[in-house]
Amino acid sequence: MSAESTPEPVIPGKDGNSGPRHRAGRRKKDRSPRSKALLITAWVAAGVVVLGGTGAGYVYFKLNGNIKTVDINQALGTDRPVKVDNGSENILVLGSDSRSGTNKKLGGGTDDGSARSDTAMIIHVYKGHKKASVVSIPRDTLVDRPECTDTKGVTHDAASGVMFNEAYSTGGSACTVKTVESVTGLRMDHYLEVDFAGFEKLIDELGGVPVTTTKAIKDPQSHLDLKAGTHTLNGKQALGLVRTRHGVGDGSDLGRIQLQQAFIKALVNQVKHIGVLTSPTKLYDLANTATKAVTTDSDLGSVNSLTSFANGLKSISSKNMTMVTMPVEYDPANPNRVIVEKSKAQMVWTALKNDQPIPAAATKGTATGEAKGVVSAS
Repeated sequence: MSAESTPEPVIPGKDGNSGPRHRAGRRKKDRSPRSKALLITAWVAAGVVVLGGTGAGYVYFKLNGNIKTVDINQALGTDRPVKVDNGSENILVLGSDSRSGTNKKLGGGTDDGSARSDTAMIIHVYKGHKKASVVSIPRDTLVDRPECTDTKGVTHDAASGVMFNEAYSTGGSACTVKTVESVTGLRMDHYLEVDFAGFEKLIDELGGVPVTTTKAIKDPQSHLDLKAGTHTLNGKQALGLVRTRHGVGDGSDLGRIQLQQAFIKALVNQVKHIGVLTSPTKLYDLANTATKAVTTDSDLGSVNSLTSFANGLKSISSKNMTMVTMPVEYDPANPNRVIVEKSKAQMVWTALKNDQPIPAAATKGTATGEAKGVVSAS
């Protein structure tokens, strides 16, 4: 059932049904710094539980109809790394850089009809779902893209020495997954994608996200202008922060990744301050926006599947989550690009394949963006 064909549900709290919206008091314990897409699944899970209890059960069908899916398994076929049956899971999370529709006005850039993976993270959930490692992949990494078939059945030729995010602009989600699996040797069990417009709206519906900056950040390309100090970022500012690269650090994609990881922590802190479980209206708004913003692989393409997936992650605490960047070094031929530091990157992939912690030696001495500590949760 599509969102357009489903009548608007009557949600407690709307039209004076159960009083005004409000924000709950602060909790003392911090949640883990999960990715944007994982937070979305958590909101969906909570939405199903609470909204189901209101008697508005058909809300499920509206939320279910919001979710967009891609059949990664069918597109990629059997020519993939073998799935390691040790209880772990690998999830590829992308933030899409589409330059069409609503997105063309967001976060800088022009409407050139293209789309790229602006943010890419491999989330490895260890056996038992008590801990996880997150590996960010710099979009400017030069890689060898394998031949791949997209979800429309079109085959794209292999290419050498191309930017990682061109896999998405060439063949969409399927070619991105194929490229990640080729680079890492790891099979991706799931795929999650969040777009610009949905991300901005989610932040606004949360009431903004408080952060503290130790330096001024000004980047006309991402429409961001922040003085040093404490700010509550609205959706437009938050999007600018996770996309900026020229306003802080060495201007590299690696610095942007450091800002993204810092913002994720601030976002999680803000989510725990919102009394979603005491406000069905707020809960519905978040769940409705979240399910519209996310694209998943077909195995996760329902509210029930996302609920089960989120429930499997809720036990992961911040002290049991590691966030790193794929080991890279600057390309000697072009300082605006990076190349994989193969020996150290292999240490990361071997550790994850064996469901082991990423060794500190794997990232020691690799290229960084000099933006660490510029942004922190308030």
